[in-house]
Amino acid sequence: MSEDLCVTRIPLLKDGEIAPGPVLDAVRGRRKGQLLALDRLLLHSAPVAEGWNFMMGKVRSDLALSPMLRELAICAVAVHNQASYELLHHAPLYLEYGGAQAQLDALRADPLAAETSPLFNAAQRAVLTMTRESTRDVRIGEATFAEVKRVLGEDRLVFELLVTVASYNMVSRVLVGAGLHEES
Repeated sequence: MSEDLCVTRIPLLKDGEIAPGPVLDAVRGRRKGQLLALDRLLLHSAPVAEGWNFMMGKVRSDLALSPMLRELAICAVAVHNQASYELLHHAPLYLEYGGAQAQLDALRADPLAAETSPLFNAAQRAVLTMTRESTRDVRIGEATFAEVKRVLGEDRLVFELLVTVASYNMVSRVLVGAGLHEES
């Protein structure tokens, strides 16, 4: 179904309902002129939309973390939180950055089993485990943190993974809470 026809708990703003100005311009700029259904939800609050656009733009574009690992973490957050809209938008990016369809299928089928699957390399498995622990338990185990640090090798990359997982948990909680799903 078209994003224009999404039905959510909070109605998505139509073009004529969105206040013109720098916030809208910034969101459109990051989205190459388009507005996603998520943007039409966020624009109910210009301060939220502005902060969200800035932060998520940085998380998506300016980190040193491998884009493939970033997208794997985002897809894992989406699976754990049943955020179908998030998965719909990030699964293609994971594939674009070198992930495999078989890996996505395994993650969707059983995210816990994916953490030990030979379909994923050591770095990917560590990312999946850290993502689950952070998403489900908030606390990340010492062994998991040590393994992530070992496979990523730099504190900056570990921190950027941590921030990516936390950021997309925020995204999924807004999507699921507002009832914005791919089938909406």
